[in-house]
Amino acid sequence: MDRFVGNVTLRLDAKGRVSIPASFRSVLTRDGFDGLYCYPALATPAIDAGGNALMAEIEALIGRFAPYSEEREQFALSLYGTSETLKVDGEGRVVLSENLKRHAGITDQVAFVGLGHKFQIWEPGRFQNELAEATQKVRALKAELGSQGAARNALGARE
Repeated sequence: MDRFVGNVTLRLDAKGRVSIPASFRSVLTRDGFDGLYCYPALATPAIDAGGNALMAEIEALIGRFAPYSEEREQFALSLYGTSETLKVDGEGRVVLSENLKRHAGITDQVAFVGLGHKFQIWEPGRFQNELAEATQKVRALKAELGSQGAARNALGARE
């Protein structure tokens, strides 16, 4: 599989290192990125992380704006200006910087959360709250879409 899926909660060790889950490391290896590209997520108290696929998405996003435009400069500043490339040691561990940990509220545990082309690193309690809120929103959207489909079907049956 070439996507980050699932979620795993792990502890930081005494030196502040955390092991990247094996399934996530295998995606990074297939992706061909040497290290781990990270930056503070723009809309949540989490860390966005990944490899070449994440970099390609960022390049495509920034490339949609005209060169030297204010929007392009703002996206580049927000994404590249706050990003870090972390070294992955021989045992698959990384050390999160203080800036990254502070943004995500991480102290002694982290939740790795797959999002397909990238993953996020969360403080586990914050992740559980975000997951509960997202699940509630998705259920409401599903119900709304289901009722719209039922209404279309009912209209189609009358015609």
